[in-house]
Amino acid sequence: MTGSPVWHPFTQHGLGEDIPLIARGDGAVLHGADGRQWIDAISSWWVTTHGHAHPRIMAAIREQSEKLDQIIFAGWTHEPAEELARGLIEITPEPLTRVFFSDSGSTAVEVALKMALGYWHNRKQDRHKIIVMEHSYHGDTIGAMSVGARGVFNRPYAPLLFDVTSVPFPAAGAEQATLDALDAACRDGAAAFIVEPLVLGAGGMLMYSPALLAQMAAICAVHNVLFIADEVMTGWGRTGTMLACDQAGVVPDILCLSKGLTGGSVPLAVTLAREKIFAAHLSQDRADCFFHSSSYTANPIACAAANANLAIWRDEPVQARIDALAAAQAEHLAAIAGNPLVTQTRRCGTIAAFDLADKADGYLSNWAVHIGAWGRANGVLIRPLGNTVYVMPPYCITPDQLGDVYRVVRESLDRS
Repeated sequence: MTGSPVWHPFTQHGLGEDIPLIARGDGAVLHGADGRQWIDAISSWWVTTHGHAHPRIMAAIREQSEKLDQIIFAGWTHEPAEELARGLIEITPEPLTRVFFSDSGSTAVEVALKMALGYWHNRKQDRHKIIVMEHSYHGDTIGAMSVGARGVFNRPYAPLLFDVTSVPFPAAGAEQATLDALDAACRDGAAAFIVEPLVLGAGGMLMYSPALLAQMAAICAVHNVLFIADEVMTGWGRTGTMLACDQAGVVPDILCLSKGLTGGSVPLAVTLAREKIFAAHLSQDRADCFFHSSSYTANPIACAAANANLAIWRDEPVQARIDALAAAQAEHLAAIAGNPLVTQTRRCGTIAAFDLADKADGYLSNWAVHIGAWGRANGVLIRPLGNTVYVMPPYCITPDQLGDVYRVVRESLDRS
C-alpha cells in the first residue's frame, strides 16, 4: 500500500485525482495544509449554512465538551437535547409535536420509514407499501436506498433493497401524470409517500412548484397515506424559507432534518412526527415501542451545536442573507445562460443549477471530473452532479467570492 489508507466516499481512487488536505475553515473559505485556499461553493456537501467555524457554534461545542460528552439516550436525557427539542417544536408547524434524534440524513429517513410502518402495524392495518418519486435520493443506508432512484448509486446492492411504488417526476407540462399516478398508488392502500420538497438534490437539482407539492400532500391526506417530507437538504433556508414545505403551506406527517441542523458543524439529525405517530407506539405493551436507536443518539455536544444554530437564526439576520444570496444567484444564472453549453438554468432560493448541453453518460459524465478538477486548481470547491452544475454556498459568502465561483465555472466551460 502506498499513500493514505483512507477510503473516501463517492471517490474512484483509481483515477488518481488530487485529494487536498484541509487544515481549517473560515466563513466560506477552506484553507489547505499547503497554503492553498478554496471557496466552498457547495457548502461541503450542502451542510454548512452560516459558514465554517462559526464562532457561536464553536463556543457552544467547547462549552458542552467540558460538561457532558455522551450519555445513553434510551431512558435517559440531558438538557441540550431537551432544549433543542423545544426549539425545534417552536420553529416547525404546530402539528409536529415529537422529536426523535439520530445521526445523519440517511438515518433520519430510516427512522421516518420505520415510524410509518410501525404506525400502521400498531394500528393493526396491513399497509406496508412506500410510494416514492422518480429520480429521488434519500441516502445510502438500505431503507434510504430502497426509496431512492435505482441506478449507479445502488446497483451492486439491489438484492438488499425492498420494492417500492414510483411516481414520475413532475416535469414541466407533465405534472398531471404525477398527480394521477400518486392518486392511483394511494388508492391501493399505501403506508406512506416520501418526497424531497421542491428540489430533488442528488437526482440533478430537479425543481418543481410549491403548488404541486401542496397537491401531492392533499392527495395523500384524502387517502390517509402518511406524507413524509425529506428536508435533509432543502431545510434550513436552502429553498428560500426555513422549510421548503412552508412555501406550499404543507405540514407533513413526518419531517426529516439534518445537514444544516448544527449549521453543518457536527453530525446530527432529527425526525419530527405528528402526535398520532407517537400515540400509535404508546402502550403498556413494551413490544409496541419504537425500536430504533444508535449509540450516539442525541449526543450532547451535537445538540449544543444545534442549539447555537437556532440562536443564530433567532438573533442574526439570516433570512436577509438568504434573500441577498438568492438574488445574487439569479443574476449570475442570467449571465451564464448565454453560454452555448448551458441549458435549463434554474433556481430555488439559494440553490442555483444548470445542465450542460452534452448529456452523455449522466451522473458518470466526464464533465463532473473536468469541472471539479478545474475548481480544485483554481480555488473553488465545486462538485457537479454529472452534467448538472450547481452552486449552493454558505449564506455568508461575499459578492466577490460568489463572483469568483462563477468566473471559475465559466473558465472551465471555455476550456472544455
